[in-house]
Amino acid sequence: MIRSGRLTGPAVIAALALLVSGCGYALAGTGNSLPGHIKVIGVPVFQNLTPYADLDRIFTEAVRTELRSRRQYTVNPDAAGADAVLTLSIQSLNRQVTATTSDTKLASRIMLTVILSGDFKDVKNDKVLWTRPTLRLAEDYDLPSDVTGGADLASLFVQDPNALERIAKKFAQSLVPSILSNW
Repeated sequence: MIRSGRLTGPAVIAALALLVSGCGYALAGTGNSLPGHIKVIGVPVFQNLTPYADLDRIFTEAVRTELRSRRQYTVNPDAAGADAVLTLSIQSLNRQVTATTSDTKLASRIMLTVILSGDFKDVKNDKVLWTRPTLRLAEDYDLPSDVTGGADLASLFVQDPNALERIAKKFAQSLVPSILSNW
């Protein structure tokens, strides 16, 4: 309501709502700023430069699953027919003991660090939308009590095969919003 050239309570609220609704603000990670023509995203199997078997398959599938959960895109297992393609290379997977048991001084908690590099390219416009020469993900991981020698990654993955799936899922949950909204 306007009285003598001034806005009153309900009019101020309505005016602010109108201004804010058109400003483009959104919650981080919930928006999508990709070009509108991108409907199909190709996610070929990531290149694995580590000595750990299946790391490429596990991380690739976690990212594909996270992209599919957005329900806005079709995800292809390769670049054929894709509007955009995500290419990643897993450079390394390292561990660092961050806690030990008080009695036996065996590892009880480790930090796993994955280093990747890659890009996300708009195929139609031949334009790189997102690129990271070094992408680092660090995740603390509590070793299950039945895992022995957990300081060695190979034995950890044999004794706790779901460890990599959990780590890959967390990686995908951080990577996908970055790709979709920060290019």
